[in-house]
Amino acid sequence: MAELRTEEEQVEAIKNWFRQNGTSLLIGIGAALAIVFGWQAWQTHQANEQASAANAFNRLLEASSQQSSDENRETVRYLGEQLRSDYPDTPYATYASLLLASEQLMEENDPAAARESLSWALDRVESGSTLELLVRSRLARAQLAEGDLDAALATLRSASDTGAFTGLMAELEGDILMASGDQGGARKAYLRAREAAGSEGLGLLQLKLADLGIGGDA
Repeated sequence: MAELRTEEEQVEAIKNWFRQNGTSLLIGIGAALAIVFGWQAWQTHQANEQASAANAFNRLLEASSQQSSDENRETVRYLGEQLRSDYPDTPYATYASLLLASEQLMEENDPAAARESLSWALDRVESGSTLELLVRSRLARAQLAEGDLDAALATLRSASDTGAFTGLMAELEGDILMASGDQGGARKAYLRAREAAGSEGLGLLQLKLADLGIGGDA
């Protein structure tokens, strides 16, 4: 009987504990389940967004690779804006801005629009990444084409580490300085570009140096 009474007391103790703590326990379980299912729903939402963004970007690539026409340019512009407005946190939106800026510069001759597209992308790329350097160099080109030389120089010189882009960005800096009339600064920038390029520092860069009276031994 003592053993039974002990079991009865244990059961009663469990009932009492549940009466006192059952509500909070159920709330805790419910919260845990909500977190689990909420996280799963969020992951599903993110996956769907990525898939939709990838689909829009593929359509943009297809339109931009076709022969240039008013219809294709309009498609590129529409899809680029759609990616930026609907999927701004995906890498596809950043790449779309790069493509859109290329169309705006090369096909539409609209450096102001290209500058806006590239500024949008620069605000969203990872600092210090290769993609940031690519966006910076193209933004500086758009600013140069627009005639805003001070902004173009600031864009280039704000890069913390130019890495593999050292030669390209130094040459671009030389172009900007030449456009501003600073031949001495341009000379130094072109020489840095040639040094960074090494044996590949030929072609157009050598012509720019030659125009400044600098030969291959300088």
